[in-house]
Amino acid sequence: MVTLKWSLVFDKMTSLLQGCAVTMEISVLTLIFGTILGVVLALMRDSHIKVVSRLAQMYIWIWRGTPLMVQAFLIYFGLPNLGITFSAMTAGVLSMSLNTGAYIAEIVRSGIHAIDPGQREAAKALGMPWHLEMLRIVAPQATKICILPLVNQFIATIKNTSILSAITLTELTREGTLIAYNSFHYFEPYIAVAVLYLILTTIFTQIAGVLERRMA
Repeated sequence: MVTLKWSLVFDKMTSLLQGCAVTMEISVLTLIFGTILGVVLALMRDSHIKVVSRLAQMYIWIWRGTPLMVQAFLIYFGLPNLGITFSAMTAGVLSMSLNTGAYIAEIVRSGIHAIDPGQREAAKALGMPWHLEMLRIVAPQATKICILPLVNQFIATIKNTSILSAITLTELTREGTLIAYNSFHYFEPYIAVAVLYLILTTIFTQIAGVLERRMA
């Protein structure tokens, strides 16, 4: 008869919660850096300068078209062969940010393109400089349009951090794996990890719902 040892989970709850904290730290940093990169890429992608637009298009194509795990392996394990070494945390945030930036670029572009072109044409007709047009007309409306997709991207980012356990980054999934390896009990730790991820994503799903109702 199989005996489940749930006390193992409760005894190691501190470690799991520390893993949650690392997961959230990675997710928040990824959202910040990924958003900055995504906005830059979106503006480059819509640039009238073909070389700039093509570079952004190429970047988005590569980072969206290759697996995040491969990207993390390349940065953490591959770059040291070129004399470039990062800690697991830095490599994790870097790979997640570079990957997420490509997706956020498309979110931002969609938000910009959803704005009535007539408004931008009117701004140009009035002689408004490009930076003022973006700040006063485009940015406020695009932000409102993009906020929900960005929250959804943040939720996806939280789940994607589990991939970083493969580069020895001790986030939530790796904490669960270490508990499993040391105890030879796999079911209980991974159930606990899944529940904690579910709690985190549910919280932000509810936040997304509140934002959606307020902006409706």
